[in-house]
Amino acid sequence: MANYITKDGMQRLRRRVQELIEARAEIIKQVVEAREMGDLSENAEYHAAREKQRYIENEYNHLSKRMGILMVIDPDNLSKDTARFGARICMQNLDNKENIYLQLVGVDEVFKGDDEYERTSILSPRGKAIIGKKAGDIIEVKAPKGTFKFKIISIK
Repeated sequence: MANYITKDGMQRLRRRVQELIEARAEIIKQVVEAREMGDLSENAEYHAAREKQRYIENEYNHLSKRMGILMVIDPDNLSKDTARFGARICMQNLDNKENIYLQLVGVDEVFKGDDEYERTSILSPRGKAIIGKKAGDIIEVKAPKGTFKFKIISIK
């Protein structure tokens, strides 16, 4: 399940790869300009540009490899009666009665979204505890900060 991604998540990765491609062209210009400044051993601009170029190349290569093995899953085609990949879940923390809204996603799409849903990896302690549960179930999550209990209120 570590290689699943939603359609939105894949689109986000594609946009990031496109940004990196555009950044590559700009950083190559910066490297050439800095190289023309002379002595490379004491040329801070050159070394900074090369470091940025390495960062961009590494991220581009990583994302390209991941996109090649990721399987896009449409959560709309999955069962809605249990928590599964792509599900949007409302659950209540039984300690402080606070409602938490989260979406179960793959490891490549844990990011801050524009909605109230927190993206939670299906491989995280909380994600593993939720998978397969139904509305009304109480789950216990063992995390580095301690053990927490939640009640699943709804699954979309």
